[in-house]
Amino acid sequence: MHKIAIPQSIIDDVVKSRGREHVFDTLDPSKTALIVVDLQNGFMMKGVAHALCEQAIEIVPNVNRLADAVRLTGGAVVWIQTVATPEVMQSWSVHVEMNGPERTAQRFASLGPDTKGHELWAGLDVKAQDLIIQKTRFSAFIQGASNLEAVLRARGIDTVIIAGTVTNVCCESTARDAMMRNFKTIMVTDANAAENDELHNASLIAFYLKFGDIMPTDMVIASLNANAARASAAE
Repeated sequence: MHKIAIPQSIIDDVVKSRGREHVFDTLDPSKTALIVVDLQNGFMMKGVAHALCEQAIEIVPNVNRLADAVRLTGGAVVWIQTVATPEVMQSWSVHVEMNGPERTAQRFASLGPDTKGHELWAGLDVKAQDLIIQKTRFSAFIQGASNLEAVLRARGIDTVIIAGTVTNVCCESTARDAMMRNFKTIMVTDANAAENDELHNASLIAFYLKFGDIMPTDMVIASLNANAARASAAE
């Protein structure tokens, strides 16, 4: 598990600009979705992954706890899968060019439709009522990447909790774009995983300063439960 290190100066900056350390701890559970990004064999299974992130295996218990809490308090759970398709060779040719032919071939072999790498990690507690959405870019919210935003809007979702891998690429990209599309956005500090602590913390810090909130799993679950209880008592 990553060692979380958010400098006090960053926290002080957030408090100064927002008035408190956690601006979204009053989230409405019924309008909240847990977005789990790319916890697939293509990033987690040795011998299959084209970009292995072993830390991602360690966050699975926290992701499952979050998913259970979100369901129980009336929210939605969405599992995001990256899929590599031939169409991407043209529409995202810059990425293909940057990766080069060998790396591109590895990515397609690992994340192509119906491949072992495309499958969600077996240890995830996926339920029948959950949503599974495919994306073709780092961010699930960028134009043309997926139908995630439309699905969430149709359900009245205004808050998203981001978990998954890797923190500093697909998770942060999705989280930043969620905020830019006007969703209240929280990145879970111990339910995202990167290659190392330095990349993980740098991503959380950059996001926290300007784009949204960061909380550990226990705090997110406590907020969900407290706000669900408060809403129930008010009925």
